Amino acid sequence: MNIERKENFVDENCLDVLLKQIQVSSFPWYICSIDTNYDKFKQFCHIFYINKKINSDYIKLIEPILNNIKYKNLHRVKLNLIPKTNKIVEHPFHTDSESDKLTTSLFYLNTNNGYTKFKNKKIIKSKRNRLVTFASNMLHHGTSCTNEEFRLTLNIVYE
Repeated sequence: MNIERKENFVDENCLDVLLKQIQVSSFPWYICSIDTNYDKFKQFCHIFYINKKINSDYIKLIEPILNNIKYKNLHRVKLNLIPKTNKIVEHPFHTDSESDKLTTSLFYLNTNNGYTKFKNKKIIKSKRNRLVTFASNMLHHGTSCTNEEFRLTLNIVYE
């Protein structure tokens, strides 16, 4: 599978509603490792869906995004927030799954100077309302950003 990119993936009003809801102090963010093999890299996350079941009462917030993706079964849906750093920090390469049957779609919620880099050296810049789709077993990594408060991405793994 190649890396596919789609711009203006959802209606801007839907995206605005989502952003307003996740940027309030009552939205539940949790500290988690960016990669389980490298515990020093942390981010905030919110897991909407895992282990074949809904994990969050906030799942309705992302329905406009999920409705635009053709999938049979969801495996994991996770919102990631990586805070701003003084310089761009590249995180370790990883896969979202070892399975060659799964696909990952990465949805960028805000524009910033962070990016996703693939082992084949392809770089996708973080741009609001962009969706990037690739095989879940493809090596890639994300970064922090330096020009916004945080980098926000929605990671969707499915078949």
